[in-house]
Amino acid sequence: MKAHLLQRCWVTFSVYVIGVYASCLNRFVIKGSGNIPHDGPVLIASNHISAYDTIFLPWAVIRHNPLQMLWAPAKEELFEKTFQRLIYTSWGAFPVRRKRDVRAGRRLNDLLLDQKVMLFPEGTRHKDGQLGPGNRGVGKIIYDTRPTVIPTALIGLNSWKFPYFRQNATVVFGVAVDFSDLYQFEDCKETHILIVDRVMQAIAALLTGEGAVCERK
Repeated sequence: MKAHLLQRCWVTFSVYVIGVYASCLNRFVIKGSGNIPHDGPVLIASNHISAYDTIFLPWAVIRHNPLQMLWAPAKEELFEKTFQRLIYTSWGAFPVRRKRDVRAGRRLNDLLLDQKVMLFPEGTRHKDGQLGPGNRGVGKIIYDTRPTVIPTALIGLNSWKFPYFRQNATVVFGVAVDFSDLYQFEDCKETHILIVDRVMQAIAALLTGEGAVCERK
């Protein structure tokens, strides 16, 4: 699945507009962007602390990968109103039902053949900034598609208010997580849990390295 040139131009333009607010009018610091491969299937696996995560994380990724897409599953409630649905869809978001969504899962698997995808393994926001447990469904997706998984830590966005200025936040992209040993295991629940736990451990290490409190629940 690929986006046409017009959509990719629109997304790049949009994230740069967002970037003016994030990194010029505020201080949204981006670290480790060199760890994100330019090509191939990439899963950006991040903690989730704010509704702003889905807006500013694409800026951090696409500013170094212009004219690319960063696809993202999002809760279906965001697509109920026509205008919101058009905007989110144009940015590469697609709806996911809260319970098991087979159709969305297939779309994720198709995208992770050769695209960049943003995913929050916790499945929900933790506004206190602490790191919640990972959803084993993410482990299943990684086992099936085997993309380059980049652990990502977001810090400080949970205290931002719009349209305030001079606010501080940081995003850190870590080195790709190695699952080569776990890919040798059977395709089962236990393996999927081990995979997503390794992702969450990598995110926790990034948070700790930035001095953030990241007690896992």
